[in-house]
Amino acid sequence: MIPNFFALAGITTLIIYWWGLYRQFPTDTLIVLDVKVVLFALVGGILPALLWLWFWLKEDVKSPEPNRLILLAFLGGMVAVPFTIPFEQATLDFAKTEFTVIILWSLIEEVAKYVVICLIALNSKFCDEPIDMLIYLITGALGFAALENSLYLMNSIVDGGVIAGAINTHLRFLGATLLHVVSSSAIGIALAFSFYRKKKRAPYLVLGIIAATVLHAVFNLFIIETQNILETLTVFSYYWFIIIILIFLFERIKLLKRTVPQSLKNCSIKIDL
Repeated sequence: MIPNFFALAGITTLIIYWWGLYRQFPTDTLIVLDVKVVLFALVGGILPALLWLWFWLKEDVKSPEPNRLILLAFLGGMVAVPFTIPFEQATLDFAKTEFTVIILWSLIEEVAKYVVICLIALNSKFCDEPIDMLIYLITGALGFAALENSLYLMNSIVDGGVIAGAINTHLRFLGATLLHVVSSSAIGIALAFSFYRKKKRAPYLVLGIIAATVLHAVFNLFIIETQNILETLTVFSYYWFIIIILIFLFERIKLLKRTVPQSLKNCSIKIDL
């Protein structure tokens, strides 16, 4: 019942959001009216995210999550995008510096991704091992990146044409999608290590959100300062290194087991026949 509700609400939200976005464009902007432009933007934003998703799902082949819930988590990440925009715009009214804006926007996006995935998957019966928390959060992050990239590519096509959009597709695949995976993974890793420590989960969650916000903000700050493609790729390389660390952490999390108190280990029951 709850997954069906979220699916219906998510699809409705996306339809309303896309319609509102369409209404904002001037009627004389013919390129926006071309269905091919919209399709290219959607494919260019969603397909790379799906490739990333296929890669990460391979990390949990022994006990995979239900495809339905994975799809719902991906959709939930997409739905989170329009909800972050009003909050991000509101920060412009009181944020004094660009640095503050970047920090707040990073925090808003990381919290939004977490809240959506928490509602959809983290409390479900299918989240039954530590690695699941990381998988669901990465899936939501990829959904968020997919819609964000689609909007960015649509704007690039309108401003610079299809070639500019094609170039930005590769950069978004390497950069923005990578960023969302890394930042949401910080929260997923924190929650995974607290999976068997539910009473201590809140401090782990706060630490994960702080780490995710810092990773997100630092990336954006570095990208703003880049002057050419080489500097941009250098920034990307730092986060690719983090991806390598993340792969090793995946293996570590797979080994996490519920610890049994020593008092119970020493306890034995004798049955006399």
